[in-house]
Amino acid sequence: MDVQIHPSWKIALQKEFSQPYFADIVAFLKTEKAAGKTIYPKGSHIFNAFNHTPFNDVKVVILGQDPYHGPNQAHGLSFSVLEGVKPPPSLVNIFKELKADIGINLPNNYGNLTNWANQGVLLLNATLTVRDGEPNSHAKIGWTTFTDAVIETLSDQKQHLIFILWGKFAQEKASLIDEGKHYILQSAHPSPFSADKGFFGSKPFSTTNQLLIKNGYNPIDWSLLPNNV
Repeated sequence: MDVQIHPSWKIALQKEFSQPYFADIVAFLKTEKAAGKTIYPKGSHIFNAFNHTPFNDVKVVILGQDPYHGPNQAHGLSFSVLEGVKPPPSLVNIFKELKADIGINLPNNYGNLTNWANQGVLLLNATLTVRDGEPNSHAKIGWTTFTDAVIETLSDQKQHLIFILWGKFAQEKASLIDEGKHYILQSAHPSPFSADKGFFGSKPFSTTNQLLIKNGYNPIDWSLLPNNV
């Protein structure tokens, strides 16, 4: 597999691409395809988060778990869906909190978060691929080793990043982050099963912008701009 990833990430993660576990990921995906399995997102989108948010531009990290496993949903950005796809329940709740937090109304039936990624929000899933209709089917093929290395590299080499960790799975990654250098915003997951247990009212968007301004960075425009995607 030709790793279609931004050059800045190729440099930052160069030792990961030469590790045996990464070769195992590539071999597994080739085997899946040879067996006729449908994998999401498509190959050119697997590293979309990195291509839209180069290493030097990262200001915020929103960590997801697994790509969406339905047709035409996943495109390499956590929580985001392609144009024309109805936003899934967790994304709907993210938009509800966004409106309550900073008053932004987002378009109906539009859930592409590329505009966030282009401003320095790394929309990172812990697992970067999934088999059609089978959530977490690629969770144990090595991707978490790779994305843990991403988090650790960001923590080691950057300053004043804001890590947004929604839910228990994401919060377990806090141990990879140097809290002396970075900010960690934690709350319940936006899933309908947990959003009312601490996600709603957590104000992650306004808090993030306050912290960015405090450290001399431009705040994020959390609106979605179709002409920029």
